Amino acid sequence: MKALLKLLVLAAVGLAGVLVARALALRTEGLEAPPAVEVAVAPGAIDRFAAALRFPTVSHGDAALFDPEPFEDLRRYLEVTYPLVHETLRLEMVGGLSLLYTWPGSDPNLPPVILLAHSDVVPIEPGTEGDWTHPPFSGLIVEGEVWGRGAMDDKASLVGILEAAEGLLGRGFRPERTLLFSFGHDEEIGGVEGARAVASLLEARGVKGAFVLDEGMVIVEDVLPGVEGPVALLGLAEKGYISVLLAVEVEGGHSSTPPSETAIGILARAVDRLEARPMPGRLEGPSRMMLETLGPGMPFRLRLAMGNLWLFGGLVTRMMAGAPETAAAVRTTTAPTLFQAGVKDNILPSQAQAVVNFRILPGDSSEDVLAHVAGTVDDPRVRVEVYQNTSTEPSPVSSTESFGYQELRTTIQEVFPGIEVAPFLTLGGTDSKHFVAVAEDVYRFAPLRFRPDLASGVHGTNERIPVEDYLDMVRFYTRLMERTGG
Repeated sequence: MKALLKLLVLAAVGLAGVLVARALALRTEGLEAPPAVEVAVAPGAIDRFAAALRFPTVSHGDAALFDPEPFEDLRRYLEVTYPLVHETLRLEMVGGLSLLYTWPGSDPNLPPVILLAHSDVVPIEPGTEGDWTHPPFSGLIVEGEVWGRGAMDDKASLVGILEAAEGLLGRGFRPERTLLFSFGHDEEIGGVEGARAVASLLEARGVKGAFVLDEGMVIVEDVLPGVEGPVALLGLAEKGYISVLLAVEVEGGHSSTPPSETAIGILARAVDRLEARPMPGRLEGPSRMMLETLGPGMPFRLRLAMGNLWLFGGLVTRMMAGAPETAAAVRTTTAPTLFQAGVKDNILPSQAQAVVNFRILPGDSSEDVLAHVAGTVDDPRVRVEVYQNTSTEPSPVSSTESFGYQELRTTIQEVFPGIEVAPFLTLGGTDSKHFVAVAEDVYRFAPLRFRPDLASGVHGTNERIPVEDYLDMVRFYTRLMERTGG
C-alpha cells in the first residue's frame, strides 16, 4: 500500500512538472515584433472616402429591387478620384459591376497578392431611417467620425486600398510582384455574380496567388480573460453556411376544436429540440491556435490551461460554449431565423414552416448538419430539407507558417506597434470563400478597431468609422503593398 501511495505521489509530482513545463514553453508570437514604420497618407483622404459613402450601392435579396446606377456612379467617381490608379492599372468589369484591377509586377514569375473588398452594402431596415443620428448615405464627417452605410462594411477597405495604391504611385513605387484588387458588388447576398465570377476568371487564366486577403476579422480588446491590450485576430478560415427548412403539413380546421397537437405545436417542439441539443463543441483549428498564441500573456493559472489543452481542452471548450460571444468559435451554431404559420386567429393552420440557420465549424459539413437535424427532431411529421440552396462548406484552414501570414503579421505590427497578432476563425461569411482554388492561403482581416458601439452599426443603425481608424487602414494597405509587392 505504501509503495502504491508513493508511486501515486511521484506520478502526481511528475504530471505537475509536465504541466508547468508545457505552460512555460508556450511561445509568444509578439516577442520579435518589428519596429514601427511611419506611413504617410495624402491630404484629403478622409474627404475622398466620405464621398464614396454617398453612393447607395445596396444589394437586395429581391433582384427586382436592385439598382445598378449607384454602382456605376461609384465606379466613375473612383476613376476621377484616383487617376494614377486608372492610368497605370488595368481595370476589368466582371459580372457586370465587379471591378478587377491588375497592377503588373516586374517579375511575372512571382505569384500575385490578391486583395479583396466589396462595394455593396446592406439595405437600411424600413422604419429605422429616423433612428440614424446622421442620414445613412450622407458621408458626413462629424466629431472625428465618418458616418454612412458601408463605412466599416466594406467601403473602408475598398477605398483604402485604392488610396494606398494612388499614394504609392505618386511616390514612384513600382511593384516587383503583381498586385490584384478584386472588388465584388454582391457580397452581401453571397457574391455569386461578383466574387465568384472574378475567382472563376482568375482560375481559368491559371492564376495561383501567393495569398488572398479579405475582410473578416478585426482588432479587438478584452478578447479573453487575462489578455490585456488590443489583439489583431487574423482569420485563417471561415465557417460554412446552411439554412434548413422544417415543414409540417397537417389537417387544418376551426380553432374551437383543436387537436392535441397542431402544426405550430409540432414545429415549435422541433425547433426547441434543436436549440436544446446543439451540435457538439470542439476546440481545434484556428480557435485552438488563438488560445495557444495568446496563452503566454495570460496569468499563470490560465497559461497552465492554455499550455496543456490536451488535458484541459474539454473544460476550456465547455467554458467557451457557455457564452454566445465564444460559443460560435467552438461549435456549429443553431439559429432559428424564420417562422411562418397561420392566416387568421381562429383558423388552425394546415401548414407551418421554420428556417434554422447553421454556421458550420471546420470539420463538420452540411451533410453532418442535415443528419443532426433529422436525428434531433426525430419526427416523421417534420420535413427537413435545405432552404433555397444555401449550403456552403467551411473553408480550408490557411497556414500560419506561410509567406502571407508572416507578411500580414509583420505589417500589422509595423502599423500598430505593440499589438498582439493571433490566428482565429472567421464566424461570418465573406467573398474569400470563392477564392480557395486561386490561392492556397486565404486570410480574413481588416485593420478596424472594433468597439461595441461601432460594431452595432455594422448591418445596423448609425454605421460609422473614426477618422484615425480609416487613416490607419490606408497606412496598413500601403505598407502591405510595399512589403509584398517588393
